[in-house]
Order: sequence, then structure tokens, then C-alpha cells
Amino acid sequence: MYLAPFLAFLALAAWAFASPVGASPDDDYHLISIWCANGGSDECQPGLDESSRSVDTRFAQVVCFAFKPDESAACQTPGWDSTGRFETSRGNFSGVYPPLYYATMHFFAGHDIQASAVTMRLINAALFVALSTALYLLLPSSRRRTLLWGWLISVVPLGVFIIPSNNPSSWAIIGVGSAFLALVGWFESRGRRVWAFGAIYLVGMLMASGARADAAVFASGATLVAAIFTYSSGRRWGKSSILPLIGIAIAVYFVVSSTQFGIGVNGFTGTAATSSSGSDGAPADGVVGPALAVYNLLMVPFLWAGVWGTWGLGWLDTSMPAVVSWASVAVFIVVAFAGLGKVDWRKAIGVSGVLIVLVALPVYVLTAGGDKVGSEVQPRYLLPLIVLLSLALVTMPGRSEFRFTRIQLFAIVSALTLANVVALQVNLRRYLTGVDKQGLNLDSGSEWWWSGSPVGPIWIWTVGSLAFAGLLTVLWAQLRTGEGSEGSTESGLAPLPLDLGGEKSAAQK
Repeated sequence: MYLAPFLAFLALAAWAFASPVGASPDDDYHLISIWCANGGSDECQPGLDESSRSVDTRFAQVVCFAFKPDESAACQTPGWDSTGRFETSRGNFSGVYPPLYYATMHFFAGHDIQASAVTMRLINAALFVALSTALYLLLPSSRRRTLLWGWLISVVPLGVFIIPSNNPSSWAIIGVGSAFLALVGWFESRGRRVWAFGAIYLVGMLMASGARADAAVFASGATLVAAIFTYSSGRRWGKSSILPLIGIAIAVYFVVSSTQFGIGVNGFTGTAATSSSGSDGAPADGVVGPALAVYNLLMVPFLWAGVWGTWGLGWLDTSMPAVVSWASVAVFIVVAFAGLGKVDWRKAIGVSGVLIVLVALPVYVLTAGGDKVGSEVQPRYLLPLIVLLSLALVTMPGRSEFRFTRIQLFAIVSALTLANVVALQVNLRRYLTGVDKQGLNLDSGSEWWWSGSPVGPIWIWTVGSLAFAGLLTVLWAQLRTGEGSEGSTESGLAPLPLDLGGEKSAAQK
């Protein structure tokens, strides 16, 4: 088990190197916002007015391949030698996004944009592994399985691409999932662990809320779901509720201090018209009304499935083979149904609430703006909610657990491994040569790679794939039955006194 954090970091680090600077959505905006945070830098100086900045011309070249799947990242190479500046208003200069993510990443921003961007990606990967490892060590066996299964069934391939990226959605995903798990631990545990859970919960809330305004709302939802899952009528639960109130206050502060949430509330395009239908049965573009709302309602699962590879990675221009989405969705469905094997009223309310939001939120935002599923709202916006849903589904009441046979677990692990192996190779190929050239040997015909890198892309693919497979192998016993993990008292801490509903366990009655 001690190898698990190292293998997890290696697997994510491979994804960090598997795409060039500027590969995640709107990276030109986010990178400029990072370098311009905290008063700016040599690469970012004041512009002609408050809404613009004078930035290094290298930022203009980082997304030269965006929306051009046949174009490799080699188009960046001439730009790295440029020394000029240009004026831009594309950045977080008016407080659209919360400032915390940009301000934190700014400390790692230097003159070498490539090295700085990779450093930030590895730091985000390390943050995810560190928080997950800390929670794993603090949680009892049954809740450790919640952590492992909840993350595994929701992050391949989009999550493993976004978490080790320069996109603030990285913190949104990490923060929402970590806050939920930590708050469950906060309500269920006693002794010294309580304060560790409380600290991780606040870190998760700060990460999510300080990265995206919508993530602040999702983190508040995670807080509510965790409170419902652990609710009891005792005085201790009431006193413990002070912490989640602080967490929600943090989220509210970041929401009101940015304008991003208001944009979503009013719809992205804000068009309005009477209802009509296109020739394909879908409402015509720019149309708002019942027909558009019904269409979006029926199509919203397509938006969710983008998390598992039905939509492209990067700037939505790196299409995944069908085997990736089929394998990832199948794993989610199988594990989710296993998690539904035992449901009490708390779990029923929590899971239903998350599902309702996953339906209502994108349908409302899209319809309000006159947009259809497939435009404006992207799967990465909903990924924190998908993570929360996954964690809620596999959180079992009391000490109950779901188990898989060896054959079942082998099929699940194989499907996840296959999805990760294929997705990583396809993602690398897209930037090395463009998708117009194919081949298993990634080193052959490569047009782009990191300058000065001691290893080639084939090694990144091999190490990343083996690390992910090794991680699942190391976690085998824990994933199957919860066996093979350290007992909750090995650290010298008292065992959990409460089940999910807040009642004493049979051993303590």
C-alpha cells in the first residue's frame, strides 16, 4: 500500500507531460492570468487600461494548435524565441474568476514558460495525491473504499487530463471531492483525527472556491450532502455543524467577489426567441422555449458522458476511441449499481439531490442562453459534480460494504487500465504529429516534444500506463473487500464510534 501514492503521482505526472503548454481549454486565458496575478511580472505589465495587459508574445503562440487536430504542437517552437509584447484583454483582469488559484500558481511562474507550466501541473498532481493519501490514512476501511472507488470511476479520461493541468478546473475537481470525504470524516470521527479532517475540509473548500465560482457552489453542495449522510439528532452533530457553516461562508465569499457565477445564471449567450424546431428534431439555434428545454433534458446524459471520453480532450479536439468511453462508462455503471445495493434514507436524499442538480443545472443554463447540449457547457464544468455523485454512490450506510468477485474486479481493473492506456497514447499522438498520422511507436515521426527532456514520449506512455496499472494492482485487496489495509487503530487513534447515521456500532452498544 505504501507504493500507491508514488504510483498515483507517476500516473498523473505522465499526463502532465503528455500535452504541451496551452493544451487544456482556454489555457491562453489561464496562463496569462497566472503570470499577471499578484501585481504582474516581467512577462505581464500594465496595459493601456484596467481591462488589458501588455504580455510576452510567447503567450500568443501557446495555443496555435487549438481546434486543429491535424496540427502538432510543433507550431509553438518559433514562438519560444520571440521577445516582443502584445496588448490583450484576455485574462482575469476584471475578477471574472476567483483569484486564489491564479495567485497561488503565480509563485511558480518564471521566465521559462514551459518549465513553469510543467511545474504547476506537477504541483497540482502532488496536491491531489497528498490530500487523497492523508484522507486514506485517516479514514476507516469502509470509507477508504469510498475514496478509492469514488475517484477511480469518475476521472478516466477527463479527470486524469485536467487534474495535472494548468486549468483552474483542476482545483475544482480536487477541492469538491476532498471536501466531501473530509467532512464525512469530521462528523463520524472523534479524537485527534477530527482536527485533521477539519483542516483538509477547509483546504478543499478553499481550493474549489478559489478556483471557480461554480465550484464554490458545488463544494457547498458537497458540504450539504456530507451533512445529510452523517446526520443525527445528537448535540455533537449540532456542534460539529459549525465547521461546514464556515466552509459555506468561504464559498459564498468567493462567489460574490467574482462575476463568473452571474454569467452562468443568465446563460452564456443570453439569446431569446420563440420556440421552434430544426429539421433534425432539435430546436433551431438561438431558440429559447419549452422545445429547447425538453431537447436539452433528453440530451443531458450526452454531456455527462463527456467525462468518460465521448467528448474530446484538450480544446475538445482530441477525440477518444470508442473503447475509452465504453470501458469507462461501463466501470462507472457497474460500481454505481453495486453502491446502490444498500441505501438508507440519508443516501437516497443525497444521491437524488446530486442527480437533480446534474440534470437541472446544465438544462437551465443552456436553455437560458438559447443553447443546445453540445455547445457552451462542457463536461469539465460538471466533472466536480460527477465526482461528488460517484463518491455519494459508493458511500455505504454504517459498516455495510459491496464486494466484487475476483473475476468481476479483474474485469473492472482491466477496463480502467485499457481506457487509461489508450487515452494516454491518443492524447500524446495528437500533439506529437497531429491525428492525421498514426502509429503505435510514438517516437517515430515525432514533430514536437519537450526541449531538453531526457526521455521520449514512448517512455512517458509506458511509465504512465504501467504506473496506473500498478496502482490498481496494489489496491486490489482494498478495492475488492476492504481487506489488506491497515486497521483504523494502527496509528494509535481511537476507532470510529459512529456509523453513517450517527448511531453506535453493534460492537460499542
